[in-house]
Amino acid sequence: MKYLHTMVRVTDIDASLDFYCTKLGLTEIRRKDIEAGRFTLIFLAAPESPDAQVELTYNWDPEPYPVGRNFGHLAFAVDNIFETCQHLMDGGVTINRPPRDGRMAFIRSPDGISIELLQKGEALAVVEPWASMESTGEW
Repeated sequence: MKYLHTMVRVTDIDASLDFYCTKLGLTEIRRKDIEAGRFTLIFLAAPESPDAQVELTYNWDPEPYPVGRNFGHLAFAVDNIFETCQHLMDGGVTINRPPRDGRMAFIRSPDGISIELLQKGEALAVVEPWASMESTGEW
């Protein structure tokens, strides 16, 4: 068995690509418009793990996607959790669960998908402002 991808539905391609690619650092691998089904598939991957992909599905006919925690979350390992979270905050992303422990943080995509960020290797030494930063929203 081989892991292929995780699919998440998105409501705005541009906002989603800005979040996943520009801010989070994923790369678009391929894209396919399915005219008969009226949807677009966009496959993204982290540069270090191109085989572990996220499939963004955009349905051309708008429909609401209620936020539900039954999806779970996507998870990515990062080189420096503090630098990554600062980069995301500078880009306007809310850190829902700050990396108070130097190891784990949670953010959300524009469509409310929970994303876990994990420090590669051992946890970093705890520092401010992260150590005392409160959680916000759901994660």
